[in-house]
Amino acid sequence: MKKLVFVFSIYLSMSSLAQDSLSVLFIGNSYTYVNDLPAVFNNLTTSLSDIATIDSKTNGGFTFQNHLDDPATHVKIGSKKWDYVVLQGQSQEPSFPTGQVNQYTLPPAVSLADSVYANWYCSQAMYFMTWGRQNGDPQWDSINTFDKMNVRLRNAYVRIADSAKASVCPVGIAWKYVRDTYPTINLYSGDGSHPSLEGTYLAACTFYASLYRKSPVGASYVAGLDPTIAGQLQGAAELAVLDSLDTWHLQSTESLTVADFNFQVSGNTVLFTNSSTHATDFVWDFGDGNSSVDSDPVHSFQTDGTFDVQLIASSECGTDTLFLTVTVQYWGINEPLESVILRSMKDGTYMLENSDGFFGNIQLLDAQGRLLFENLLSGQKSFILHAEMLGSGVYFVRTPTGKFRILKTLSQE
Repeated sequence: MKKLVFVFSIYLSMSSLAQDSLSVLFIGNSYTYVNDLPAVFNNLTTSLSDIATIDSKTNGGFTFQNHLDDPATHVKIGSKKWDYVVLQGQSQEPSFPTGQVNQYTLPPAVSLADSVYANWYCSQAMYFMTWGRQNGDPQWDSINTFDKMNVRLRNAYVRIADSAKASVCPVGIAWKYVRDTYPTINLYSGDGSHPSLEGTYLAACTFYASLYRKSPVGASYVAGLDPTIAGQLQGAAELAVLDSLDTWHLQSTESLTVADFNFQVSGNTVLFTNSSTHATDFVWDFGDGNSSVDSDPVHSFQTDGTFDVQLIASSECGTDTLFLTVTVQYWGINEPLESVILRSMKDGTYMLENSDGFFGNIQLLDAQGRLLFENLLSGQKSFILHAEMLGSGVYFVRTPTGKFRILKTLSQE
């Protein structure tokens, strides 16, 4: 008997390790509260052996602006360190003319996401891409069919997510797939706008796939629907989400932090530009025995060759590592220069000689990548730079094409 209890406890422990747990706040309106989408999503998640802690704030007809102006919305956002906050606008507003969306929809939608991030750095805002009405909206030719309205909703929600650095749950995409593939499944209630139970279940499956990056296919919870229909809805959600993760800006649930960088090589010196997201701390290994904890380091390699440069980006949101290969050709300190030369005039000024005669902004940077000077050129061959004594050292000129050119080591003699 003791052995059986021991084995059972080990099984429970191992099972719990396989579970993913997320906290999710739904902020929306009647499209969310009809048929209680949060509860259907929670039951679906449980049947797939994952865990969701959920809450919601849904007011009939509320727009993004209504939620932004409602103190109760901000109380909900601030009530917990949410993994995700789902944001849904009024069903028509993102489909209206672009100028109207830009003025009245996009700003409050982005401001709500900013409130989410302000509450907790590691929270993710996710927009609920809703669906076109059954027969479109007759008030405007561009949305007077389901397909027209659905396309405008899709494009608007992606654009809003781009502006807010957020993700999208593409319920409208799954909706279209079901309408095209299984036309006998009715996703609408009697008003041709709100979801039927099938529509709510489809939305729940799409949220599961979006939030957990897993397929809902095979879930035992079917919300009282015919199991065959439920399986078809599960498959539609899987296709809409998991085949297009990049489109919907869906990142890994294991770590919100994503390490990313690019670099510019100038001789043996490399300027690294850090584009990591949700990261506060950085550790660089340049592959030559040297390292740095700067955000955007400049590193000079002492030999030519190929180096595997590693960036470890981290924060309380997680840790991520990226390797990129950098190839450098060592020029040495006295190698010939390219077309831009900085000469000391020995009176606190410098002459920047430009044999290319290029047009546009030219920038002078120090070896740490700090901007020292910027000037708009009009093709002149040289100009005087008035600056504090720069001192001896290596400097860079960034041309209008974005290229970096190394300058001679300055001498103050």
